[in-house]
Amino acid sequence: MRKRERENPCGVCGHYHKYEEGEVCGICGHRVPATSEKTSLQVSAFPSEILPEFLYLGSYDNASRSELLKTQGISRVLNTVPACQNLYKNSFTYHCLQYDKTLPFDDAVEFLDQCERDKARVLVHCMSGKNRSPAIVIAFLMKCKGWRLAQSYQWVKERRPSVDLTEPIYQQLQEYEQKVFGSAENALPTLPIFPPVGLPSFSFGFPKTCDPVPTTPFNTIGATSIFSAPNIDLPSHEFTFGAGQTQTSFSASPFGANPRNSTSSNIQMDSA
Repeated sequence: MRKRERENPCGVCGHYHKYEEGEVCGICGHRVPATSEKTSLQVSAFPSEILPEFLYLGSYDNASRSELLKTQGISRVLNTVPACQNLYKNSFTYHCLQYDKTLPFDDAVEFLDQCERDKARVLVHCMSGKNRSPAIVIAFLMKCKGWRLAQSYQWVKERRPSVDLTEPIYQQLQEYEQKVFGSAENALPTLPIFPPVGLPSFSFGFPKTCDPVPTTPFNTIGATSIFSAPNIDLPSHEFTFGAGQTQTSFSASPFGANPRNSTSSNIQMDSA
């Protein structure tokens, strides 16, 4: 038996390779990232914690890092993609869903519910952790926590921003919501944008900053200007000063015609 070249395994993947020298692991393909890649890789190396000390969401890359899973206390794994191999059957309890266009929500929820009763931490993963596995987690939150689809989706999205559900998967979640609650909620009838998915905004009745401000169409043909005076066609010999008016000028008033003051006299305007 060949002696190992080093005693301490890689702290990330748990295998024996010269990771300090940039050697790629012959088992899982792990390598030390370049300086520009370190931040994003270190973040994605850990699965997202959806429910404290119980439910975790991640990718196949997360599921392949046994040492990291053990440090988080994860003992069970829900594999939503049968094409992904269950690498550590001696260390974790696996449950693999059957591949189908329609996700088996009931089967997955039953397994997760059993994990919660056993107080076992479980990782739900697909290939990238963006579509199938988040849908399973959202279905579990609706079924076992009583949350509607909009609330469950927002909860998962805030804890794993890379979630990017496809439209067919989201439609399946809408159908499952109708099955669980009896009617689908209209808060998120369809995904806003594919991709990415935007979170709902609240304006409380005030105009949003991105909304265009309505402007007065000064140059619009037919618009009435405040400076334009009405065209009154009144002959000069009928114009009089004062409040007194002729009897005929008030005939159309809804309040009735005022009686003419007999003591007042109308002063005719000098036409000269």
